[in-house]
Amino acid sequence: MKDAFLGLCLGILAAIFMGAAQARDNGAYSQSPLKPWFDSLKSGKGPCCSDADGFAVSDPDWESKDGHYRVRIENEWVDVPDDALVTEPNRYGRTMVWPIKGVHGISIRCFMPGSMT
Repeated sequence: MKDAFLGLCLGILAAIFMGAAQARDNGAYSQSPLKPWFDSLKSGKGPCCSDADGFAVSDPDWESKDGHYRVRIENEWVDVPDDALVTEPNRYGRTMVWPIKGVHGISIRCFMPGSMT
């Protein structure tokens, strides 16, 4: 299930970065037991999946320093705003980020650190 959801997120992210205005959920993962939980995630910037679709981040591509996070997206380090942090427990286990690519570069809608195991 985790790999299937990760595949969906990566596919959606690819569509976003290729110029799509918003990714669309085709319903292929509507039966995933984590889907309602992912749909409910939000940060101080609002619902995570409303304007951006997330993807898992490998450990070398994110870090924490002095209580703040940053994540590498498209070979660029992007600071995670404090209000983009998802504060509820991570049921997925892996670090997740929901980026938005705009005219001023990449911004982070939501960020959820993983279990770091």
